[in-house]
Amino acid sequence: MAQDDDRHEPQVTMLHANMQQAGMQPDLFAAEPIPACRPNPDKVRLRLHKILAEARAAQTLPWKRSTVALYQTIFPHMTHWLPEEEGAQLRFAFDTEMERLAEAA
Repeated sequence: MAQDDDRHEPQVTMLHANMQQAGMQPDLFAAEPIPACRPNPDKVRLRLHKILAEARAAQTLPWKRSTVALYQTIFPHMTHWLPEEEGAQLRFAFDTEMERLAEAA
């Protein structure tokens, strides 16, 4: 049985030598590349408008502190998936509503 292993060893070594000469490296984890995930702008827009509508309809902060912190973090980031001018308008509107709600508290 050891003889079988010895016979295959030179072939493997030659394969690696040929690959090294060609500037190649064996791909041990060959897999298809993962396609980039881009959010659907229409879904992003709907979500942002929903959050903004909740803020506009409220007299005081309508969310728990953890939700406020989450929205203050994700809202500006989500606007970057929209056209620049539209995103800037939504960020301004959100900031304006958050300031209004903070003053009411």
